[in-house]
Amino acid sequence: MGAASAAGAFLQRAVRNIAPPLITFGLILFVWQILYGRPGATLPAPSVVWLQAGDLIQHPFFDNGPQDIGLGWRVWVSLQRVMIGFGLATGVGVFLGALVGQSVWAMRGLDPIFQVLRTVPPLAWLPLALAAFRDSNPSAIFVIFITSVWPIIINTAVGVRNIPQDYRNVALVLRLNPFEFFSKIMIPAAAPYIFTGLRIGIGLAWLAIVAAEMLTGGVGIGFFIWDAWNSSRLPDIIVALGYIGVTGFALDRLVGAIGSVVTRGVSAH
Repeated sequence: MGAASAAGAFLQRAVRNIAPPLITFGLILFVWQILYGRPGATLPAPSVVWLQAGDLIQHPFFDNGPQDIGLGWRVWVSLQRVMIGFGLATGVGVFLGALVGQSVWAMRGLDPIFQVLRTVPPLAWLPLALAAFRDSNPSAIFVIFITSVWPIIINTAVGVRNIPQDYRNVALVLRLNPFEFFSKIMIPAAAPYIFTGLRIGIGLAWLAIVAAEMLTGGVGIGFFIWDAWNSSRLPDIIVALGYIGVTGFALDRLVGAIGSVVTRGVSAH
């Protein structure tokens, strides 16, 4: 009886969480089909997308050569660039954010610069990156880095500034050195703010790589969309947008889940 009730509760939660988005998605497809299912429509209806680009959905990991690969592999290529650029942004952003949040002089000197640079659109950095690196791959990674680093810096600084004074007093009593204070007090206490910045940063990183790949080429998902547009393959573009949205959603939930685990461990202590 216990196992059956647990299974029933799990099924109820699954239905409660999955049914609403599925119903909403079905309604969107229905309205879309009604609006664009007529001859001469400017956009392809869902039925047309399935007929002309259904193989991209059914076979995401085919590999017929360097430029003829499935969208799953293209997303993987883009994800590798995102992970490198976002990883660099995480390290630099947490360090600079902790510095700005801990030091009044650093805040006065660096915060205005950060506030100015973060307003520069991501693709505005691309020409400078191409001129500096002379290669599209490191240029795309740099665009990801420079796009995602700002929310990490700002949120980390806010978190550090909001560390309770009692924590600082404990560090003084225990005579923690700067590294111990950074690793045992500062980072755990600011973790909720840091992971908020990371969630914003990973979303911006994914947006930036798609836009950058449209201009730098390669085999990523962004270049696929641009190539499909030049070939007038609108159904392919719509399918690719679906891949981008699902991947971005998964990245956000992944960082959020890691943040929940980390911050739960912090609060438990």
